[in-house]
Amino acid sequence: MTLFQILILSVVQGAAELLPVSSSAHVIVIAKMMGLDPTTPEMTLLLVMLHTGTMFAVIFYFRKSWKASFFASRQQFMAGFKVIMLATIFTGVMGLSLKKIIEHFVLGDVPHAEIEMLFGNLGLISAALATVGLLIIFAGLNKKLTVGIREIGARESILIGIIQGLCLPFRGFSRSGATISAGLLLGIARTKAEEFSFALAVVLTPPVVVREVLRLLKSQSLTQQPEMHLMSLFLPSVVGMGFSFLAGLLALRWLSSWLEHGRWQYFGYYCLCASAFVFIFRWIGS
Repeated sequence: MTLFQILILSVVQGAAELLPVSSSAHVIVIAKMMGLDPTTPEMTLLLVMLHTGTMFAVIFYFRKSWKASFFASRQQFMAGFKVIMLATIFTGVMGLSLKKIIEHFVLGDVPHAEIEMLFGNLGLISAALATVGLLIIFAGLNKKLTVGIREIGARESILIGIIQGLCLPFRGFSRSGATISAGLLLGIARTKAEEFSFALAVVLTPPVVVREVLRLLKSQSLTQQPEMHLMSLFLPSVVGMGFSFLAGLLALRWLSSWLEHGRWQYFGYYCLCASAFVFIFRWIGS
């Protein structure tokens, strides 16, 4: 993988990860266009390290608002901690359950089947993009009529956590797009829905990174190569993480502006267009 390819993937990932348009779908399609296999352990490690870069961008961008909302007092911290953990638990239950079901029933005939085998399936990506696009449009158009006033309690956090869990196995089903839209439809204010969605992302990213690192270390390709090759696998990911951090900061400014000015549904229109492009790209390449 060349530095130019890493730069392209990093910028796309950094921008698309923090916009509700599914970074994974964009990165997978572009990787395929550059002749790269998005299902290999090396590529999945790169993707999660790019996620790490955007996670740091999220922390940097929301540091002041989180300090005012979650860290203003011990009572607010505990309240925020409870709803974030509750949502994360339900995300884990839903995500792991879907993973086991898909690996057993859909990939049951494949030896050593893993959910990552589906990550490069352009047909699934196209369908997922269309689904989240319709959800974003529905939420965006409905929020023009009302102003969110509901607080994030146990019910809201559980529902958002379940929605987030549905996103994990399906590349193209934007996590931020689905969770923010769910928050808007539940009557949560735009700013609070955005802050909560990305707080969940910060909690979710580290275990995903650890899982992909372990998957890489256990992969057959790594065990058959010299120890020095380990650095050549991790170095591109670290470089890409820096690029994705910068791109993520710019994307967050764009997202917040459009969300606050009632333009949320436009991201849904884009997802529908992206879905059509992926479908055509799959048809041409088949």
